[in-house]
Amino acid sequence: MDAFYASVEQLDNPELRGKPVAVGGGSERGVVSAASYEARKFGVRSAMSGYLARKRCPELIFVKPRFDRYREISQRIRTIFLDYTDLVEPLSLDEAYLDVTKNKKGNPSASLIAQEIRKRIFEETGLTASAGVSINKFIAKVASDYNKPNGQKTVNPDEVLDFLENLPIGKFYGVGKVTTEKMYQLGIFTGKELKEKSVEYLTEHFGKSGAYYYHVVRGIHTSEVKPDRIVKSVGTEHTFFENLVSEVFMLEKLDDIAKELDRRLRKKKIAGKTITLKIKYSDFTVQTRSKTLPYFITDRALIIETVKELLYQEKPKDSVRLLGISLANLNTDVKEGEKKTVVAVQLKFDF
Repeated sequence: MDAFYASVEQLDNPELRGKPVAVGGGSERGVVSAASYEARKFGVRSAMSGYLARKRCPELIFVKPRFDRYREISQRIRTIFLDYTDLVEPLSLDEAYLDVTKNKKGNPSASLIAQEIRKRIFEETGLTASAGVSINKFIAKVASDYNKPNGQKTVNPDEVLDFLENLPIGKFYGVGKVTTEKMYQLGIFTGKELKEKSVEYLTEHFGKSGAYYYHVVRGIHTSEVKPDRIVKSVGTEHTFFENLVSEVFMLEKLDDIAKELDRRLRKKKIAGKTITLKIKYSDFTVQTRSKTLPYFITDRALIIETVKELLYQEKPKDSVRLLGISLANLNTDVKEGEKKTVVAVQLKFDF
């Protein structure tokens, strides 16, 4: 979807159309969740601080996110997808992979299917979408950003290698800003230079990701479209308006975060063993502390008790601007035959 959250806000509020809109918090501690294309012209991007966003675009209009509304429209769009194929793998509320090799319409052209789906999305929701079409998930993902907004790009089998060789390295899916800078330092600016490097060279400089880069630049990506992706972790976090300096205040905020996590776990009927505390300091460095319990838990009291232990494990090195709690090693990962005992309430013993 094109600037999904911001586009939904402009759809529901005609006064916002044609204006620079950001979904998220406009305070100094706030973060942009999504920006309209009018805002992007000023350099406003998702994950940018509200302070910097306002500095770049003084006329920027901030709107509070309405995730229930976004989920509602996302579900309508997924219903459209399922008219064409059952092989739909959602990445988020606004993005998904579709395998249309064998489709319900009997249409041999993936490009025509993409056009039809985009047309239906617009007619049924009033929103625009972009699509990438190719031989695997990696190239389709890269192609989906090629003609945004409201466009699509098809990379046919005989075009794959030329397409990847001429692609700027920063456009490769999985190559972030930091990695792009490192690539530049190594003289890698396009897929062509990346392709010239051996797998040993790339592994030496990029670790396990080196083999990934070596294969995708050759058009090799064997990941299947999986309609039922298993959730590996559930978490929630919060950025604070003012930095926290006392563990007492941190515990107070962590208790609120644990309540939200508890709500999400119960809604999804998920429990887990590994609790992770995430701490982001005022200098933006991030620290995580984890503990794995011998049983599955879902109760807030047990979660906060473990988080409290993790917090006092080591004194915070600086004031804190963000705290988060996540639960992993979930009971959804349990293999057949393994025990799946869940401790739903805090155990109490008489002494």
